[in-house]
Amino acid sequence: MMNKVLDFSYKYGAILVIVAVLVFFSIVNPNFLTYDNLTDILRSISITTLVAIGVTFSLIVDGFDLSVGSTVSLVTMVTASLMVWYQLPLILVILIPLALGALVGLINAFLIVKIRIPDLLATLGMLYIIAGLHKTYSQGFSIYNNMPLPDGSVAPGVLSQSFLWIGQGKIVGVPVPVVIMLIAVFTVHVFLTYTRAGRVLYITGGNQEAARLSGISVNKVRLAAYVLSGVFAALGGILFTARVGSGQIDAGSPLLMESVAAAFVGFSVLGAGKPNVIGTFFGAVLIGLLLNGLTMLNLPYYAFDIIKGLVLVFALSITYIHVYRKKV
Repeated sequence: MMNKVLDFSYKYGAILVIVAVLVFFSIVNPNFLTYDNLTDILRSISITTLVAIGVTFSLIVDGFDLSVGSTVSLVTMVTASLMVWYQLPLILVILIPLALGALVGLINAFLIVKIRIPDLLATLGMLYIIAGLHKTYSQGFSIYNNMPLPDGSVAPGVLSQSFLWIGQGKIVGVPVPVVIMLIAVFTVHVFLTYTRAGRVLYITGGNQEAARLSGISVNKVRLAAYVLSGVFAALGGILFTARVGSGQIDAGSPLLMESVAAAFVGFSVLGAGKPNVIGTFFGAVLIGLLLNGLTMLNLPYYAFDIIKGLVLVFALSITYIHVYRKKV
């Protein structure tokens, strides 16, 4: 009986929690379950979801990328500076940060695959290095339109309307970041589920030695996973800049815990038992609903960190209880 209850809670627990949160906040505040508020929630989780997809890729190959939050911060500052300081065209403002995210992933992969530093330690080191780099690059200041420069002049450029549309515009009433998020979730789901490359990622993460004996180049697969993690973090940073209209110091720091929690909640969605992008999306939805509902209740901001921590502990508990039961 107990096993059936645990199996049911493992498969449907996250979905039921989402439904319960929806019902509770709808009763407490009639404005919660409105179209405008729900689209706001989806828009708020779009960046978290993109960053969490990157974390999911690293988890699939049995790794863990702690540098995604710092990568978002770095990309945010670089993206804003390319328009405000250097007045580069839009295509370069998007491509250069994406390349920067891929470079971070390459360095992570080099440290993990070639130097053989454990994933957690390598990406933790990169977290601090990137955090220092983005503050050094911006000299500790936010980057915004017509900002004063150290030499007494004014920055010549501004964030263009075309760029801001990426984070603030709408397509048929749906916010552009939500459209980008849904396309990313669908594309990655198809890639992981229905392509050989996606299955190779899972095989590598499941048993590296077996994957190696099967002729899979484990190091290249792990490298690809970390590069994808960096690229999705960079995409999140670009969206963040377009959404707030400036480059903000440490913008990505809160996103690390949210994205990790979303990815781990995803383990238990519909009993997947492994990192998967649909589960990650539902994990982000759960976090977004909680934060939005708590905001409507006017709870103090520090309560949000408690909630994020509780969600992460809840997700880890469900996941590891199930893993322990399978081993027994």
